[in-house]
Amino acid sequence: MKYILSIDQGTTSSRSILFDQNGEPAAFAQKEFRQYFPRPGWVEHDPEEIWESQLWTIREVITKSGISIKDIAAIGITNQRETTIVWNRQTGNPIHPAIVWQDRRTAGVCRALKQEGLQDTVRQKTGLVIDAYFSATKVIWLLEHVEGARALAESGDLAFGTVDSWLIYKLSGGNAHCTDHTNASRTMLYNIHGLDWDDELLDAFAIPRSMLPEVKPSSGHFAVTSEDLFGSGIPITGVGGDQQAALFGQLCHQPGMIKNTYGTGCFMLMHTGEQCVDPGQGLLATMACTIDERPQYALEGSVFVAGAAIQWLRDELEVIGHSADSEKLALSVPDNGGVYFVPAFTGLGTPYWDMYARGSIFGLTRGTSKAHIVRAALESIAFQSHDLMSTMEEVTGQPVKGLRVDGGASKNDFLMQFQSDIANIPVQRPVQTESTAMGAAYLAGIGAGIWSLAEIHQNWNVDKVFQPDMDPDTRASHLVRWKEAVERSKGWESE
Repeated sequence: MKYILSIDQGTTSSRSILFDQNGEPAAFAQKEFRQYFPRPGWVEHDPEEIWESQLWTIREVITKSGISIKDIAAIGITNQRETTIVWNRQTGNPIHPAIVWQDRRTAGVCRALKQEGLQDTVRQKTGLVIDAYFSATKVIWLLEHVEGARALAESGDLAFGTVDSWLIYKLSGGNAHCTDHTNASRTMLYNIHGLDWDDELLDAFAIPRSMLPEVKPSSGHFAVTSEDLFGSGIPITGVGGDQQAALFGQLCHQPGMIKNTYGTGCFMLMHTGEQCVDPGQGLLATMACTIDERPQYALEGSVFVAGAAIQWLRDELEVIGHSADSEKLALSVPDNGGVYFVPAFTGLGTPYWDMYARGSIFGLTRGTSKAHIVRAALESIAFQSHDLMSTMEEVTGQPVKGLRVDGGASKNDFLMQFQSDIANIPVQRPVQTESTAMGAAYLAGIGAGIWSLAEIHQNWNVDKVFQPDMDPDTRASHLVRWKEAVERSKGWESE
């Protein structure tokens, strides 16, 4: 029996899952790491904490499984995207904490780029909008604000990477600086049509090409781990940004298939095959996982705050003890009591792209209880996801007929039923909800010759299908009030 080690490096924790040759999880380990909020709107991680927590989970999962290192055929990596790390090639040390995808410090940089008229160029080349969400403006900020960074970059001594690149660098003992198509396509620097870093954008942003990693297809050889780490080298043969890995893991490999991941944020992707669909207003065009040189594309909509809203209720307001308590509390009241919660803590993503929106709760009365607020927070996740779906339908002209779901919050039956009700479509939850880690494992297994694409398609099985059960008038009323709440939360923060 051969095994695939799937490394799943997320926004709040690092995880490792060992999958056997049949695609079944054999061992699991997870470790949370610290979140840093040095100023309002700023979110940082310590790159060394990311690495140390991930390394701990790898060693823990190997110990738990009791297998030999030589039984691990390959490693697959999936990661939080857009989070930006810059390190010194000579020392291997980061020059600054990682700037997380949620961070909004570069809103002013984005405004300046828009004023220069770069919106259409960025859109046409990268499929993205100019927003603080993506990596490019974070790199600009680091080069402008870290003492000596510009000179080091110009001399070729700095390396930029998203978290996958950082982990590959550390796992390989500093011998590899690379990424895959999916992560590169989230930087606002990569031409998704020409499949190369874009010199026009690099010049416009004053980012030296020498900082950038080599870009490879998502399945294939990336590097080999240093023998010093595990006693034997293990090939890294699969890499995918978390949302594209989840799309791959949900086996949405045909045009029109759609999935939504319910995690810290919500990310909905529709596979569009070898055609890069013009995303129109609000959506993004991005690269899907590739198993050969032929590019694959997807449409994407992003919700910045989903499960993070429940974490906020747990950690900051302390109205629940555990995230799982939210379902029971939501079901303790018959409805939301007229309360609508817009969790725009870091602005609004698709289809609004308002960096200056802020979190708001509307409809509070003296009779409002914590149960109503918790229910409204869960409902906000479904409302935001419905916004994504509606925009995809408008862009493609095709109605969405079903939704495959994954991520931690997909285990919440109340949320999944409300999602089905508000979208008026069936929601399919698979038996294996670890779609992100599964996608990384599939990519690595294919890259290592353990599986074929046909073989992995036999592994997707439904756990539960949620069918819509809400009358049309109630649905329409909910959507009207939600839209009103969103409009009132927009533009709250001044530029």
